[in-house]
Amino acid sequence: MGSSYVNGGGERGLDGAGPGSVDKGVDYANYFCTYSFLYHQKEMLSDRVRMDAYYNSISQNKHHFIGKTVLDVGTGSGILAIWSAQAGARKVYAVEATKMSEHARLLVKANGLEDIVEVIEGSMEDVTLPEKVDVIISEWMGYFLLRESMFDSVICARDRWLKPTGVMYPSHARIWLAPIKSHLIDQKRDHYDGTMEEWHGFIDDTRNSYGVDMSILTEPFTDEQKKYYLQTSLWNNLRPEQVIGTASIIKEMDCLTATVEDILVIKTQFFSSILEEDTKFSGFGGWFDVHFRGRSESPATTEIELSTAPSIENGTHWGQQVFLLNSPIRCSKGDNMNVSFVMNRAKDNHRLLEAEFGCEFKLASGQPLQPFRKKFFIE
Repeated sequence: MGSSYVNGGGERGLDGAGPGSVDKGVDYANYFCTYSFLYHQKEMLSDRVRMDAYYNSISQNKHHFIGKTVLDVGTGSGILAIWSAQAGARKVYAVEATKMSEHARLLVKANGLEDIVEVIEGSMEDVTLPEKVDVIISEWMGYFLLRESMFDSVICARDRWLKPTGVMYPSHARIWLAPIKSHLIDQKRDHYDGTMEEWHGFIDDTRNSYGVDMSILTEPFTDEQKKYYLQTSLWNNLRPEQVIGTASIIKEMDCLTATVEDILVIKTQFFSSILEEDTKFSGFGGWFDVHFRGRSESPATTEIELSTAPSIENGTHWGQQVFLLNSPIRCSKGDNMNVSFVMNRAKDNHRLLEAEFGCEFKLASGQPLQPFRKKFFIE
C-alpha cells in the first residue's frame, strides 16, 4: 500500500533489466489487483498531506505545465492527470495497469478534460507513447519509500519518454531513521510467548487425544512465529515524543538521475545521540520525504515538501516503519550509537524488503554495552 500505481518493476525482470524473472500473472494477482478497488483509492485520496503536497506542487508551479506534455505513471483514479490538465498542460498521458483506468476515464470525462487527458491501460514497460514528454508525475512511494519497488517503472518511463530538458514530480526523495521508544516491544514479545505456549498445549492435546506426536514441527513453527512477531517491521503512527535520538538521512535520491541499481541495495553507516534522560531504546523508526524542486535548469517557483515524519500533524497513510528490538535497552541523554544499515529486496518477493541493523553503543556513563545485530523483514 502506498500509491495508485501501474507496474512496480516486476516486469523489468522479464527483459533482464530488473532483479530477476517475475511472472506477470502472479505479480498482478499479488500486487496490482489491490489498486483496482475504489476503497483503496479513497484511502489515498483522503490523505490530506499527500493530496495537498501534489496539488500545491502543480498549482504553484504552473510554468512546468502550461502548454506542456505530461506523463502520469500509475494514474489510479486520474487525479494527478486532471490537476496537470487544469494547470494548463497541452496533453496528459495517464497510464494505469489495472481496471481502475475505466474509473479514471469516467472521472476525466466528468471534469470535461477528455480532449487533454488520455487514459492508457497497460504496464509502463509495454506502453508506447506518440511523443516525448516535458513532465513525468507519479505517486510511486511505498512504505519506507522503497517497499513495492514502484520506482523502477518511473525510472523506465523517464529513460524512455522524458525529454532531455524534462522535470520529475517529485524531483527528490530521502529516507530517514531515528532511535525510538515504544510500548509495542513488550506487546510483540507477549504475543510471541503466548503463541508458543498455545503451540505446546496443542502438541500435548494432539498427542493425548489423537495419538500423534507433532513435536517434530516445533522448530519450523518457532521460526515462523519469530519472523512474524519478532523480526518483521511494523506500520505505526509514531508520536514525536517517541523519537528519542537524532534522526539521520540514510538515502538521498535525485529522481532525474537515480537508477534501479542505486536502490537494489541501500548500505550506509550513521551516528545518533540520545536526547532524552533515562529512557528505553526500543528500536528504530523510519520514514521518508519527497520534494518538488524541478531541476537546476528549470527550478520550481515554489518548492513543496511531502513528509511522512512523526512530527507531521495527523500523519499520513504511509505512517512510519518501526524496527523493534526483542528487549528494550536502558539509555540516557548523551549516549551515542554507531549504526550500520543494509537494506535489499527480499529474495522470494522483489516488492518486499529485508533490512539489517548493527549497533554499537558508547554510553556517557562509560558502562560497557554489548553491541547487537538484527535482521528485519519489511512486508
